[in-house]
Amino acid sequence: MKVREEFVAYRATSIGIEAAEYIGQFRIRVLFKDKTEKTVDFRPFLKQSTHPEIQKYLDEVHFRNFKVKDDNLQWGDYEMIFPISELYKGKISF
Repeated sequence: MKVREEFVAYRATSIGIEAAEYIGQFRIRVLFKDKTEKTVDFRPFLKQSTHPEIQKYLDEVHFRNFKVKDDNLQWGDYEMIFPISELYKGKISF
């Protein structure tokens, strides 16, 4: 069935996160499933945000407590999550 074939092809080429490592100063090195590696600086986004749920991640202890889940970076129970396309570019939009 054509729809199923297109879905399988999309899943095979979609970008997902394989691993992530905190490297300091609110920067995370992200390894994508296609073996592309980017270092993303989250500090500008965190400093510009005025939302209290985001502001709490300016505390490095909270920020470092992320996990890779469903091919993405996630903090808390989806309290903070970013589009994979932005992570792949290496820069978070405001």
